[in-house]
Amino acid sequence: MECISVFDMLKIGVGPSSSHTLGPWRAAERWITELKDSDKFNKIESISVDLYGSLSLTGKGHATDLAIMLGLSGANPETIPAKQIHSIINTIKNTQTLLFNNEQSVVFHPKTDIIFNKKFLAFHANGLKFSANYNGKKTTSTFYSIGGGFVVKEERKNSKKNFEIKCSFPYPIDKGIELLQYCKTLNKSISDIVLENEKSIRSNTEIDAELKRIWDIMLNSMYTGCHTEGHLPGGLNVKRRAYDMHKNLQGTSPYNTPVEWIYAIRDTEVKFRQILKWVSCFALAVNEVNADLGRVVTAPTNGSAGVIPSVLMYYLVIENHDGNFEDIKRFLLVAGEIGSIFKKGATISAAMGGCQAEIGVSSAMAAGALTELLGGTPEQVLVAAEIAMEHHLGLTCDPIWGLVQIPCIERNAMGAIKAINAAELALDTNPENAKVPLDKVVNTMWETAKDMHSKYKETSEGGLAVGVYLADC
Repeated sequence: MECISVFDMLKIGVGPSSSHTLGPWRAAERWITELKDSDKFNKIESISVDLYGSLSLTGKGHATDLAIMLGLSGANPETIPAKQIHSIINTIKNTQTLLFNNEQSVVFHPKTDIIFNKKFLAFHANGLKFSANYNGKKTTSTFYSIGGGFVVKEERKNSKKNFEIKCSFPYPIDKGIELLQYCKTLNKSISDIVLENEKSIRSNTEIDAELKRIWDIMLNSMYTGCHTEGHLPGGLNVKRRAYDMHKNLQGTSPYNTPVEWIYAIRDTEVKFRQILKWVSCFALAVNEVNADLGRVVTAPTNGSAGVIPSVLMYYLVIENHDGNFEDIKRFLLVAGEIGSIFKKGATISAAMGGCQAEIGVSSAMAAGALTELLGGTPEQVLVAAEIAMEHHLGLTCDPIWGLVQIPCIERNAMGAIKAINAAELALDTNPENAKVPLDKVVNTMWETAKDMHSKYKETSEGGLAVGVYLADC
């Protein structure tokens, strides 16, 4: 049984994509570790990287090439100051060398040493191969970025249940039905069960500190997006909208920090239309930051990073003005567990399953988490997650120019609103009357993913990506 921590599902990283930016970045780090373990690192003379499938087809728009150079340079996506990103890249381009792991200079020509191959490798749509020359020899290593920043050496594409990873959790969970059984037997909430699993590998202090760090990044990405105007990079000239939306919504209460900002929002008059606008504003803000190579939390991916923070913010500033860290903690624990169920039973990679695997999963995560905070039973939590995903089934991934901008940014707003609606529907539902259990919709999503034409899976070869021409933009 595969053990996936909440902190595997909620990672901190640089945008715009968890599978195309953060994943390749982490793959570069892992390759460096391999070279050091095999005593080859200090002998490396030159490096090249081959990109395959979706990484090749949309890699430019997703900054895959930049992420690889940053990873090879030893930069940490969780901590690198944004202003250093372009400085490192420009130095590599101008000198035709990179400071390998920030330790030694290695010959590297970005235009020719990062090769965009259109063909797909067998195991996963997101493949990349690192090669290096040393002492007249060549070493290679192939990785697969499987979504959400997860990186593997080999992904068993069509046989998810033919392998096991030893699990140390006291309450191992692959399916929703197993989670509900633990809740019933132990008379605990879903967040309680998930917390017990996390406590088997971390202390309470460590769990709280990391969850607070995750929330701080989420809050700061919303705050930054709401206070930054201008246009997004990449050539589409997309105007940031969160700034103007926030300006029109915000009242007169003064604030100087993101926390004070929360209280200022609470002081504004909020009606139904304003609720829709506020939630949309929060979601757009996060993904505008993400599109601008900013720091966000993969939830479960960068492309869907705005759904969960915007729904949690909705709870804190609109539904419950007494919301505190314990509420944030419960929300993130539940969201992470629901996301892991989708990852184990289906996929969170748009290159494998289309946007249903990103926005659909994030909406399900947020819907379930909100339902627990609003007093829902464990059964109602899973009903909410099922409802949210049910109405994202078949959603394609067709980004224009391969950028995580159109339709990706707006889809976060739509996913957040659907999550809130799903939670409300679930709270008014007797789970005994629910016709579709969560595990059935997870399986249906995976079957839909397998049936979906490859051009609708993050290749920019179908849908809006070809329906909207350069002149239109």
